[in-house]
This record gives sequence, structure tokens and C-alpha cells, in this order.
Amino acid sequence: MSYRYGQYRDGPDPLAPPYDVRSALDKMGDSILSGSNPSHALRDLLKEGLPGAQDRRGLDDLLREVRRRRRELRERGRLDGTLERARALLDKAIGQERAELFPDPSDDARLRESELAGLPDDTASAIQELNNYQWRSAAARQTFEELRDLLRREVLDSQFRGMKQSLANPDPAAMERVREMMSELNDMLDRDARGEHTQDDFDQFMSKYGDMFPESPRNLEELVDTLARRAAATQRLLASLTPAQREELEELINQTLQDAGLAEQMQRLGESLYSRRPDLAWNTPERMGGEEPMGMGDAVTALDELADLTQLEAALRQDYPGARMDDIDEDAIRRALGRSAVDDLEALKQIERELEQQGYLRRQRGKLELTPKAVRRLGETALRRVFASLDAGRRGDHDQVDAGSAGELTGSSRPWRFGDEQPIDVVRTVVNGVRRGGNTGTVTLSVDDFEVAETESRTAAAVCLLVDLSYSMALRGTWAAAKQTAMALQALVASKFPQDSVQIIGFSNYARILQPDELAGLEWDMVQGTNLHHALLIAGRHLDRHPDFEPVVLVVTDGEPTAHLRRNGSAAFEWPPTQETLELTLSEVDKMTRRRATLNVFMLADDERLKEFVNEVGRRNGGRVFSTGADRLGEYVVSDFLRTRRTR
Repeated sequence: MSYRYGQYRDGPDPLAPPYDVRSALDKMGDSILSGSNPSHALRDLLKEGLPGAQDRRGLDDLLREVRRRRRELRERGRLDGTLERARALLDKAIGQERAELFPDPSDDARLRESELAGLPDDTASAIQELNNYQWRSAAARQTFEELRDLLRREVLDSQFRGMKQSLANPDPAAMERVREMMSELNDMLDRDARGEHTQDDFDQFMSKYGDMFPESPRNLEELVDTLARRAAATQRLLASLTPAQREELEELINQTLQDAGLAEQMQRLGESLYSRRPDLAWNTPERMGGEEPMGMGDAVTALDELADLTQLEAALRQDYPGARMDDIDEDAIRRALGRSAVDDLEALKQIERELEQQGYLRRQRGKLELTPKAVRRLGETALRRVFASLDAGRRGDHDQVDAGSAGELTGSSRPWRFGDEQPIDVVRTVVNGVRRGGNTGTVTLSVDDFEVAETESRTAAAVCLLVDLSYSMALRGTWAAAKQTAMALQALVASKFPQDSVQIIGFSNYARILQPDELAGLEWDMVQGTNLHHALLIAGRHLDRHPDFEPVVLVVTDGEPTAHLRRNGSAAFEWPPTQETLELTLSEVDKMTRRRATLNVFMLADDERLKEFVNEVGRRNGGRVFSTGADRLGEYVVSDFLRTRRTR
């Protein structure tokens, strides 16, 4: 036996390593940490393609290929080729007949010449009058039969792709078989409409007439889809012609079907197909270029492919609400771009499925969201970015992995109490179980056996990060940095200071508490108003709930307060800010001072009114003011937080 080895071509490589979905999440994270939301980030990932996957095209690559294919189809040729060819054959037959009649001096010859001269101008009417004409010229008779065969093949090919080849040689038996096929097809559709159709009926039909359907449909639904799309393309062909051309071609089609004994069956089929697929573009005209005339069958095929490509382009753009990769029809991709494009599409669909199945993405009421698992990973990424930007001399011990909620171990232990966060002393716990159980050979632990390792005392902190969500943050390009900073601080507290209680508050015209899970999908508010007054009220309640914790308050903003909360709960907005807004905001600053909470403010705009306000905050509270660009905001906030925690 001999063997030949080569590249595997029948689909994706079965021996290829599984794609690491975490790299896809990290790629999405780049967009999310730059200010995008999860839906847009996933869409960007799928458009660009899979990071690290060789020879795998993204949606943008497939979209470019679809558009290139559309341009090629539009430039293939003109749609009136059948009309032009039919007119040419008709003129040829008439010319051959006149050449035969000219030498004949008889009255019959002159009468025939007069009859030929009086033929209607339009091709369909002329052919209809010549159907009963007794040709004197054998060559003219043969040309006229060639014309009729051409029309019969083209008309049937416009409805059944490949019929032109089946009827290449005129054969009465072949036409009779076509009539039988259409009759049985219409009967099968009628039975299906009554709910009486079975798959066995379809299989028997295909065993008799399968050679007439090169698409090889597997069931009646696929057959109906194929025929309906082709029938709709025929109607689009007619709609794309000039009114005179359309009328002439319609007459030719009707006359040809009448002559073939298929008019009634074709009408039944057309009505049934339209009722089943009214969603298709049945009468939408198309613009075609090119110089070469196309036959009716080829023109319908081109228009059918164009309709496929138009729908495919819309699905590949994924720019409509609720768009999903499953909306993209694999059969349409295969027909338009081939098997390799199907493999690329399947790889992209697999990424979307894996992100959901592995617990990184979820859909809530049609909206794509990141799960807490994904948010934690992105928060860690944001934190790594911040630490990467810190100077080497200022990094401190942020890489320490054994830091917990209770500081360094002292070497002693004590009985476990409910709520303890210290590590379990495993050895002492097991020894307690053995002593209590005696020499029974088994150790059963009870609650009283557990002991925890004592550690040095570490003060917990109540942390409040107040983030400006107003429209100006997006206009100035600072929103992405604020979002990344919030995620980094959340990740830092959760990993290094789990005993701390952190609350992130977003504020625009109103303020609200932001849950960790919603940070990744958070977007700025397209409203006016910087209601720092409301944000400080919420932060104060958080500090009051933790009276024994050290208060840490950080404010990120790009503008002075322009809104405050009224007694009835509504927001008052004024620009420039009123004295009432400033007084109420500074009153909350004074309350923070009485709580011994230091407010550190991070300014993201070089505005004189903002400087004047934050300087007043610093004077009243004793906190620090930072004027930083968006590119270093995370570094400043995290460094200040770590400095505060180390100091306290």
C-alpha cells in the first residue's frame, strides 16, 4: 500500500489545538478598557478575526469578499440578452425566407413577402404570427425552430436551474417529462399545504426527477427555498428592464409556456411559491453593467446570487439590534464564497459560543453582558496596565501574592469565630480532632476543632471612588481612562485588600452606585450636569455604614459642579453653576471633613473655574488635588490609594 500526505482540505484541521477563548476575551478587553461596551467589543473582535489564528478571516474580510463578488456580478453583462438573441434569430429567419422568395415571380411569393413585411414590430407578436406560417426556405424553418427551442430552454431555465442543458436536444419525450414533473410538484405542494405531505413523498419525487434539480435539496423546504429564490429573481429581472423590454419579454414567456403546455402549471407553481416566501424581494430592480448580453437563465442566476450577496452583506455587517453570528446563513456563505469561508465563519461562531458557554458572556433581555468572571479578568488586566505604567522605584510591594485581610502571621493561633478571615491553621485543627476522637482510627472534625492563624492587625478602609459620567467626559476623550481606573481600583481592593469595603459611584445629572459587574459595560451618560453633591451624599452614607473603617474618598471629574439634588429628590441643573449648587456641594465636603475623610480630587481638564472649586475643596478638607492627563489617571489614583493605605 502507498500513502500520500498533504494539507487537510475538507474543513478545519481536526488536529489543530483548541482555540484559547481567553485570548479572545483579552482582545475584547482592549476595546472595553478603551471605553467600548461588550456588544461593540465582541463585534469588533469578530470583524477583525481571531487573534493568533492563522489564515482565519474575520467578518470584515468576508464582507470585502462579498462586495467584490457583487461588483463582478453587476459587471457580468446586460439583462436583455434573450431579447437580443431572439430578435436576431427572428430577423435571420425572415431574411432567409425572403432570399428564398425573391427569385420566384409567382403571386404566392409576393403574397408571402407582403405577409412578412406586415409582421408586428415586437418580437413576441411576430413569433406568434409566424407559428402557423408555412416556410418555403428549409434554412428559415430550421432557424425559426432554433428560436423556439432557445426560448423554451431559457424560460424553463429561469425557473429551474440547469433545465437548459437538459433540453439541449429538442425531444418531445423530454418536454412531456417536464410537464409530468411540474404536475407532480404542484400536487406535492398542495398536499403539504393540507398537512398531508411526508418525507417519503419527497424522496419518491426526487428519485424520478432529481436530475432536474442540480442543487440536490434534501427535503421539500429546501426545494421550495431554491425555486422561490429563482422565481423571485425572474421577477427582479423583469423589473430591471425598460417598460418596453419588460412587456416584450413577458409576452415571450407567456407564449412559450402556452406553446409548451406549461402555462397553467407554471402559474400554479408561481402562486404557491409566492405564498410560501413573500419575504423575498420579488419586484426589486437591479442595476447591471457590462457589455456582453446574458441569456435569461444566466441573468436570473446572476440576480439570484446578487440577492444572496445582498442579504449576506447585511448579516455580515452585524450592525442591527440583537445581531448574532447565527443570523449568518452558512448555505449562502458556501454558495457565494466557497467551503473555506464556511470554515472561517464556523470558527468565529465557535468563539461567540465558547465565550458564553465558558461563563464569560451572557445575554440579559437581548443585551450582551460580561459575567463577574469576565469582569474580574478585565479588572486584573486594567490593574496590570496601571502597574506597568508606574515608575520602577514606586512599585512597592504590589506584586505580593500572599497579602490577605489580616497582615503578617504571628506564629500563634486561636479558636475560629464566625466571620474570621484569617487562614485556617490546618495542623492544630486536625490535632484537635484527633484528641477529641481518641483512638478510633478515624478523624471527624467539628466546628470547635477549627483554629485560625493569628496575624498582625490591619485597619480596614471604606473606599469611595466618585467617577464623573457626564457627556463632557466623552467629548474630552477622558471617559475610557476613568472607566479603566475604576476597574483597576476595584480589582486592586478585591485582590490585595479584601477586608476593605469599596463603593464606586458614578455621577452626571444624578449619582448612582455602580456594581462591579456593570463596570465593563458602563457607558457615559448623554446628559448635562455634574451632580457631585448627590455623589457625596451617597458616599457619606457608605462611610457611615462603616464607622470603624478608615475613610478613603477619591473624586475623578473634568468639570465643576453644575447640578444638585433638591429636597423632593429631583435634580437642579444650571450653567454656569448657581451659588446654591456650590454651597450644597461644599456643605457635603465639610461633612466629609467632620468624618475625618480626606477627599483627593483628580482633575481631567485645565479649566480655571474647576481649579478654583477644587482648591476650595482642598482648603476646606485638607485633601490633595491632582491635575493629570487621561493617560496617567489610573497610575495617579492607584498610587494615591496605595500611599494612603500604607500611611494608615
